Formats: sequence, C-alpha cells, structure tokens
Amino acid sequence: MADIYLWILIILLFIVSFIGLVFPILPSSLLIWVGFLVYHFKINSTELGWLFWTMMIVFTVVLFLADIIANRHFVKRFGGSKLGENTAAIAVIIGSFFPPFGILVVPFIAVVAVELFQARSFQEAIRAATGSLIGFLGGTLAKIIIQFMMIIWFFIAVIF
Repeated sequence: MADIYLWILIILLFIVSFIGLVFPILPSSLLIWVGFLVYHFKINSTELGWLFWTMMIVFTVVLFLADIIANRHFVKRFGGSKLGENTAAIAVIIGSFFPPFGILVVPFIAVVAVELFQARSFQEAIRAATGSLIGFLGGTLAKIIIQFMMIIWFFIAVIF
C-alpha cells in the first residue's frame, strides 16, 4: 500500500515539473530528480543503473542550458543587446508571478524598454523583444522534450 502512495507522489512530482516550465519559480528538474530519488530510496534501489543516472545528469545540464542558449541565440539573431538578453532572463522570472500571460508579456515589455533606453529605434526594440519571446518559447519547447525524455527513460528503466 505504501508503494501506491509513493508512485502517486512520483507521478505528481513529474506533472508539477511541467507546470514549472510555465512558472519558473517551480524548479522543474529538481522535481523530476526528487521523483527519481523517491523511487530509488523508497521503492527499489537496484533498478536504476549507472547509465540511467549518467544520462539524467547530462539531460539536467542540457535543461539548464536550454533557456540560456535559446534566449541568447534569438535575442542576438534579432539584433538585441547583451543588456536586453540579460533583462529578458530576469523578466521571465518576474513575469512568472503574473499568470497567465506575465511570463510572455513582462519580458517583451522589459526588452523593449531596455533597448529603447539604449537609444535604439522603436522598430529595433520590438525586433529584439520578439527575439526574446521566440527564445523563451524555443527554450521551453526544448525543455518539454527533454523532460519527457527523462521521464520516459525512467519508466522504461523501471518497467523493463
């Protein structure tokens, strides 16, 4: 019976990890890892081998880098400044406190303001902010795929 509650906890942790993609205040990768560790330490400590743990570490590093890489790439590609890039990253966190659209609107407005402050034209500022938006969406899509891969690998490791 205790295993059922532990499995419910693991599945809830996995589900909440996806909510963390929209609300960055929730640590998505940490929630997935807690699910793995609950299984390992409370259900079965022998099924998840060294390959599983090594790949989960690699996936976790890629999860952390996904936002940074996507954001930098698209802001730069759309003509944004380094300050605009950094502002977008901070504004995503601030925007997560204003659901449901704050996570998209706050970074966009913040990048526009920062680019205008740096004496860029309104059109250049809008273009950089669009890059920030595309970067955020691209990073989020990458993280969704990576998280699914991690969770699917976990279930394959546990079932087979």
